[in-house]
Amino acid sequence: MIDPFRIDIVQQDLDDLRTRLAMTRWQDQLPGTGWERGVPLDYLRDLAEYWRTGYDWRAHEARLNTIPQFTTTIDGQNIHFAHIRSENPSALPLMLLHGWPGTFAMFLDVIEPLSRDFHLVIPSLPGFGFSTPLSGPGWGPVRTAKAFTHLMALLGYERYGVQGGDSGSFIAPEMGKHDPGHIAGIHLNAAITFPAGEEGEMDGLTQEERRRWNSMENFNDGYLQTQSKRPQTVSYGLHDSPVGQLAWIMEKFKELTEPVEGLPEDSLDRDLMLTNVTIYWLTGTAGSSAQFYYESMSADDWSDAGTGDWGDGAEWAAADRGTVPTGVLVSKACDVTIRPWAERDHNIVHWAEYDQGGHFFATEQPALFADDVTTFFAKLR
Repeated sequence: MIDPFRIDIVQQDLDDLRTRLAMTRWQDQLPGTGWERGVPLDYLRDLAEYWRTGYDWRAHEARLNTIPQFTTTIDGQNIHFAHIRSENPSALPLMLLHGWPGTFAMFLDVIEPLSRDFHLVIPSLPGFGFSTPLSGPGWGPVRTAKAFTHLMALLGYERYGVQGGDSGSFIAPEMGKHDPGHIAGIHLNAAITFPAGEEGEMDGLTQEERRRWNSMENFNDGYLQTQSKRPQTVSYGLHDSPVGQLAWIMEKFKELTEPVEGLPEDSLDRDLMLTNVTIYWLTGTAGSSAQFYYESMSADDWSDAGTGDWGDGAEWAAADRGTVPTGVLVSKACDVTIRPWAERDHNIVHWAEYDQGGHFFATEQPALFADDVTTFFAKLR
């Protein structure tokens, strides 16, 4: 059964948010330090005060509610999704998959251009946003992929495309492996590629590809290690303190947007970032969304998993090469996707690299994103 859904946050929860923001116990900052040690105090205080006194959740809630939204239950899990039907009679159904720390709201600015050519299905990942409560353990990329192929079948779509970034870039290929007969193509951005430990696999890499591998090896993955190994522990602070949740997410917006030396607001609309953070806060999903990392690093979710050691990426890597035609969009500033390794794991038929845009490409550069997605799927028609 598919039920209509409308976001309707009770006023008491909004009042509680403002009260907690006003009562924040602020941590001092070491003199002479900045973003290299985490989100600076002055920056966060200013943003939190705007969140408390200037940001209008009701206005953004109303905007979100202009998008048709629904819920259904698949494999015991509540699944929330937006479903926008195109007026184009030849439109191809297309599922858009977000990652962490995103929500379905991160696709707001690509809905209009993409809906000219696609029927859009934009789910919230299990344990994220309004796809809650999390029904239990096991909701990693494979199980999520199976649920989402089932969702597309429930909607009556026999041939469709999938686009995924970040966590979605792991889920989308798994959908292709589970349901290749119905998936026309897969488009990925913010995709991560791993060495397989094979002899000579580093020999042919270009200088740029070696730089990306070095960036990946030296990336500050403290958040990933915490969420993938102790998601329950970190959730208490994030669930109890809106400023804690704000800082946890804003740090990623700072590190993974282009220009990398700029502030998050140089790349993303401040209100849209706060809408994204507010969804995490109001739905209480700091902990349940972090569980996706735990499941992704667990051998149980993968058909051919590794040892659980982040170093070789075995637990994230594709077990078998995908057969579905795949397109890859790369942010030159932020992504670490290495083409030979991507071609090893996927049937790549489209590759595009951009100087503009970062990890959150659909939100940072919606026009470029929509154009690249449309160009890729046009090749498959």
